[in-house]
Amino acid sequence: MRMKKSTIKGLLATFFFIVLTAVSATSFASTAQEIDRDVDKALQELFAKSPEARQLAKMAKGILVFPKIYKAGFIVGGQYGEGALRVNGHSVAYFKSVGASYGLQAGVQSFGYALFFMTDDALKYILNSNGWEIGVGPSIVVVDAGAAKNLTTTTAKKDIYAFIFSQKGLMAGLGLQGTKITPFHPEGSPHHK
Repeated sequence: MRMKKSTIKGLLATFFFIVLTAVSATSFASTAQEIDRDVDKALQELFAKSPEARQLAKMAKGILVFPKIYKAGFIVGGQYGEGALRVNGHSVAYFKSVGASYGLQAGVQSFGYALFFMTDDALKYILNSNGWEIGVGPSIVVVDAGAAKNLTTTTAKKDIYAFIFSQKGLMAGLGLQGTKITPFHPEGSPHHK
């Protein structure tokens, strides 16, 4: 018995949705205070492992931190996480990070990432938009271990620098291109209704 490609894609999408729903139901913060606590912990871990990130933080206009992104997929994949934008050490807004992909992939993984906004224009862009996609808008550079060693206060000239950290799981391929970041108002945030 042969299945149509559309049926297979539908089954795979359903599988992915079930996995992501199960993960999100148990793993995501429901309040601003929980997100802030997770952001504090994530920043401490990032700064302990990357002195370059700590140095960049001193110059950054703001830092958007997603402590835990969950990625799951089997041909069709997706990722989701929640985070906070810190300006002068205080959370000023909350965001969701959502991504989808299609291709040769299978597995589940988690990771975190932090976006360091180096210019006022880049920070205003995220604060004034109703959401944006990484790769569209301000220029962004994903910093790996090699690039981090060469990053100094004089060489950091891009709008946004991204650090990926705390990778766990069995899934090849990790990228931020095409990830959509949208604002939301968790319980306990100033704009929660």
